[in-house]
Amino acid sequence: MMKKRGRPPGYDHNEALDNAIQVFWTKGLTATSLDDLAAAMKMNRPSIYNAFGNKTSIYRKAFARFVAELGEQLDRELFGEPDLNKAMKQFYRTALDTYFTGTVPLGCFVTSTAVVEAAAHPEIREDLEIVINRVDSVIEKRLLAAQQDGSWPKDRDANNVAKLLHATLQSLAVRARGGESRTSLETMYSGAVDMLC
Repeated sequence: MMKKRGRPPGYDHNEALDNAIQVFWTKGLTATSLDDLAAAMKMNRPSIYNAFGNKTSIYRKAFARFVAELGEQLDRELFGEPDLNKAMKQFYRTALDTYFTGTVPLGCFVTSTAVVEAAAHPEIREDLEIVINRVDSVIEKRLLAAQQDGSWPKDRDANNVAKLLHATLQSLAVRARGGESRTSLETMYSGAVDMLC
C-alpha cells in the first residue's frame, strides 16, 4: 500500500528565514514578537512552530543562514586576491556592503544581535563563540599563506594580528549601526590594513 504524500509546504524555507533575518536584525531577538515574524515570513504562527520551532530556534536558524552566506562571500574575498593588503581591504569593503544594505545601516547581524543575547541564552553564546573562532581562524589562515609566499613578515604573530583584524571588523559593524558614515569607516579599515598588513 502506497503511503500518502503530505502536502508540500506553501512557503520557501530559505526565503522565510531571510525575512526573519531582517526582522531580528532590526529589532533583535527579545524585541521581536511572533506576530512580527508571522508577518515577515508570510506564515501563520502554528506553521512557523511546525517548520522552525520557537522564536529562539528561528533566530538560531536565521543566524546560521546569515553566517553561512556571508562566510562564503568573505572567504572568496580573502583568498581570491593574491595581494594580502588588497585582499583585506576587499574583505572589509564587502562587509560594509552588507552593513549598509537598506535605508538604515544595521551593521553586522551577528555583532548587532547575538552579542546582546549571549548572556541570557547559552546556546546563542555557543553559536557566537563558534563564529568568532571561525573568523579568527580564516583570517589567520590568510596571514599564514602570506607568510608562506613571502608577502608578509614571518616574524609577525598571525594569531594575534588575525584577532586585531577581526576586532576591526566588529568595530566597523558597531560604528555602522551607530551612524558613522561609510566614508569614515573606509578610512578606518584602510588605515588598519596598512598598519597590520
